Amino acid sequence: MTSDFEQTPPENVSAEAERSAGAATEKAIPAAPSSVTSKGADNSSAKWWMLGLGLLGLITVGAALLLANRAVPDGATVVPSDAAPEDVAAAPESAAPEAATPEEQPEDEAAARAEWEAQMQRINAVVGSGDRAALIGDSPTKGPADAPVVLVKFSDFECPYCAIAAAEMKAFTDSREDDVLYVYKHFPLVSIHPEAVPAAKATWAAAQQDQFWIYHDGLFAFQDQLGEDYYVSLAEQIGLDIEQFNRDRNSPEADAAVAQDAELSQQLGLRGTPSFLMTNMSDSFLLPGGAPLEYFEEATDRLMAAAEE
Repeated sequence: MTSDFEQTPPENVSAEAERSAGAATEKAIPAAPSSVTSKGADNSSAKWWMLGLGLLGLITVGAALLLANRAVPDGATVVPSDAAPEDVAAAPESAAPEAATPEEQPEDEAAARAEWEAQMQRINAVVGSGDRAALIGDSPTKGPADAPVVLVKFSDFECPYCAIAAAEMKAFTDSREDDVLYVYKHFPLVSIHPEAVPAAKATWAAAQQDQFWIYHDGLFAFQDQLGEDYYVSLAEQIGLDIEQFNRDRNSPEADAAVAQDAELSQQLGLRGTPSFLMTNMSDSFLLPGGAPLEYFEEATDRLMAAAEE
């Protein structure tokens, strides 16, 4: 997982990031993607249910069921927009669902499909309520600003699955560098990750000195060292102005930036990290963490084709 900018990170960060990228590829667990949403048509639910089947075959039905019923491995407590992150109360962890009996399956499938359709409508409403600039906001990006597809990753720096995804997204965005604008959004799971918000605020401070991506890589490469000492040490290694870094990460603006991203994740109804929203601002895909890169490739191709129609 090397820096996404054309610069050389400190040797220890770079070497560990490369090792992490290789290990992440080996440990990634494939998961079926969720389905598709489109704005505009009255029959969008039925339309995009069938398109989802055409996109990824019958496995998409299983994905809809999986996403509707799966336990969230990393929880989903986020920071509300009107409260300081540290004031959020811990939420109980979700319990794994029991396997349905054959008699329960039709009813469960109908309920899962209804929940899936509600999720798609919710995402449709959020994406359709603003323009591209509003969706991206002031978040860190990689890729051409006018790329036909926007890929938004909602992520937590203490989540191990997010570290795996960081390495995989590096490979994907490098391969589609002209087609995809990659956007990072904070989704801190504060009920189970005590360093999620401090780490997010540290990266926000690094971004104020145009060093978000290299700092991002350093946090994921040494995820087991997250804490005050490492935040400052990493900032020193990459040459940040430490006085400004400390001032920025402890500022109300840092709190507000992290809370704003977390609020968007709530509006979209996201359940865990990482989660990926891919959109051309007319049609959208929502993919869970662990989805194979082939799904991102096909989603990109379909969104590009739809944008040209």
